[in-house]
Amino acid sequence: MPSVQPQQLDRVFAALADPTRRAILARLSLGEATVNDLVEPFALAQPTISKHLKVLEGAGLVSRGRSAQFRPVRLEAAPLEDVAQWVGGYRRFWAESHDRLDAYVKTLQAEETSHDAPHDAPHDAPHDE
Repeated sequence: MPSVQPQQLDRVFAALADPTRRAILARLSLGEATVNDLVEPFALAQPTISKHLKVLEGAGLVSRGRSAQFRPVRLEAAPLEDVAQWVGGYRRFWAESHDRLDAYVKTLQAEETSHDAPHDAPHDAPHDE
């Protein structure tokens, strides 16, 4: 499995645990935005959004630039790639579990089919002559 720093992974998962922060990241995936741009779609005050941004910054998920008077916020996708790699390490487990479940279902279906099949007529049945 890829080497991801556990503390960094903890910060990213903690940041992603909040739906508002996930929504902020979704908005930033469309392009950078100012804090005021990020306040608009939420029924939250600017200081609350700023607190969310600090958590996202601490996790390395966003950065703030300087453009004249503005400090645009932009998405930093590298930590999400680390999460994807960490989760991807379990893909083999999921695939094997799915394969075992699929084999079990096929076994159950085969058993059900064999129980539902009509039995052959007995060989010693009387014949009309």
